[in-house]
Amino acid sequence: MIPGARYFFTVTLLDRASRRLVERIDDLREAMRSVQVERPFGIDAAVILPDHLHCIWILPTGDADYALRWREIKSRFSRRIPAGERRSLGRSNKGERGIWQRRFWEHTLRDEQDVERHISYIHYNPVKHGQVARVTDWPYSSFHRYVRRGIYPANWADGGDRVEGDFGE
Repeated sequence: MIPGARYFFTVTLLDRASRRLVERIDDLREAMRSVQVERPFGIDAAVILPDHLHCIWILPTGDADYALRWREIKSRFSRRIPAGERRSLGRSNKGERGIWQRRFWEHTLRDEQDVERHISYIHYNPVKHGQVARVTDWPYSSFHRYVRRGIYPANWADGGDRVEGDFGE
């Protein structure tokens, strides 16, 4: 962990058939906002899909504890969801909910080219997973902020361009 660095994350629900993240998007947003207030971090790019999310965070100088932030986000989101999901005996014995996979994928971004490649991957992800035909049609993405700022045109990647790579799914 490097204080002040940029990190790419993939965080996944335990039930990969679930649509919980988009069905409870306001709960996820509130969990993230509340953690950001207490333990600041910037979000460069993000996409929320039904069963997983990708994002790029910038941590403050002198603070590299992204694991604590993710633990808090997962916990706060889970507390907002009514109980009732199936849990393994191991999770039940530990008092854990059966919502999130325990781990997450993390990658320290090395340079601007690495950042740009991951931002493109994040924004293209809903198309890759068949959620929409065009990037602009997915509502749960920082892509729209990038368009408003003039970084991307609204029709970015509409020409059949694929964004390749295996980024921790």
